[in-house]
Amino acid sequence: MNNNPYQYFGGATQPPYQNFPSNPNQNGNTIGSNQPQYAENLLEKNVGKYATFYMSYSDSLEWRDRIFTGILEDAGRDYALLHNTDTGKWTILWTVYLNFVEFNEPINR
Repeated sequence: MNNNPYQYFGGATQPPYQNFPSNPNQNGNTIGSNQPQYAENLLEKNVGKYATFYMSYSDSLEWRDRIFTGILEDAGRDYALLHNTDTGKWTILWTVYLNFVEFNEPINR
C-alpha cells in the first residue's frame, strides 16, 4: 500500500512558459517576449516602492490571511523584505505564501 500523499500522473511538472502568449504594451510591442516574467523579477525591479502584500497561511488558524504593508527593501528568489516605516518593523515574507501584491504607483517591468 502506498502512503505517499503526492501523486504523479506522468505529465509535465512545469508549465511550458515558451508557449504563453505575450502581452502587448501601449506601443504594440510585446513585453517579455524573449523571457518569461516571474514574480521575483518583478519584485526586484520595484525595490524602494511602497507595497501591500496579501499572504495566506493555510496551515495556521491564527495567521490564515494576513496583509503586510511597507517599503519593499529587497526581493529574492523566494522572499521579499518589507520595512514598515509606521511601526519601524522589518519583515521577511516567504513568497510561497504570496497571493498578490499591490503598488500605489506604476511598476517597473
